Amino acid sequence: MREETSLHTFPPGLIGLLAGLTFGWGFNFPMMKLVLAEMQPMHFRTLSLLFGAAGLLTIARLKGLPVQVPKGQWTRMVAIALVNITGWNILAIYGLRLLASGRAIILGYTMPACSVLFSIWLLQEPFTNRRALGVALGLVGMGLLLGSEIHAVGRSPLGSMLMIGAASTWALGTVMMKRWPVDLPTTAFTGWQMVIGVVPIVIVALAWEDGTFNPFALSRGPMLGALYTLFVAFVFCYWAWTKIALIAPVGVSSLAVMMTPVVGVFSGMLVLGETPRWQDFAALIAVVGSLATVMLPPRKVKSPLPSV
Repeated sequence: MREETSLHTFPPGLIGLLAGLTFGWGFNFPMMKLVLAEMQPMHFRTLSLLFGAAGLLTIARLKGLPVQVPKGQWTRMVAIALVNITGWNILAIYGLRLLASGRAIILGYTMPACSVLFSIWLLQEPFTNRRALGVALGLVGMGLLLGSEIHAVGRSPLGSMLMIGAASTWALGTVMMKRWPVDLPTTAFTGWQMVIGVVPIVIVALAWEDGTFNPFALSRGPMLGALYTLFVAFVFCYWAWTKIALIAPVGVSSLAVMMTPVVGVFSGMLVLGETPRWQDFAALIAVVGSLATVMLPPRKVKSPLPSV
């Protein structure tokens, strides 16, 4: 029974880490909106990734953890970073801008549907009825969060395609981390992903954008949003997600983060003064149901009584 639980439910020892990740990334939604009002997207992502990489690799050094990529594993390290970091950050940021709606980032959280397919293909993870229900409930929740803004999504097919592409790269990168592991502690592994993944983003920022990389050049609100992103989203949250993704089955870990956009929508009400709608509360119920499929242990099947 222990083996079945590990394959189909979220590891209990990581629940606290998941809660921190959910609220950390969820509250980053309105913080991102504040920053992008005054900083170009690739400048913002460059600053975030460079700070995150420096912070994580420094922590690894201070803790005495190995930080050198093992010989023969550089190819997989670069491939994972380009898909997981570069692909997600470029596609998601520009998709968000083209859709002209902060809530459209929720399209990125169609990632579990993609990750389940990738995990079946590359990892041979089982596709159970329970996991199918979790994906369905999660997608219903995402659809409800988009609500009336679905018309704006339809008016920008390129933006929608970019966001779905971002979801696909996130899903594929998550599967790649498990299929082709790099023999490094999570802290150093995440830091190196940022070092490698930021290179194309720096090129895009310098070639096509104008603006500043200095968060202290921003006004107070966007500056606080940038500092939150640097310390919380790109040091703690990226590290926490990588650790969860490496330990839990892909289908389980992907469904577990679907509460993040729900937190993002409700935190936007606190930070940006947005008004809740009935769809937001219905989405919360649907996503809680999706979470239950990976949080609650499978029901034990009673063994038949032996014949006398």
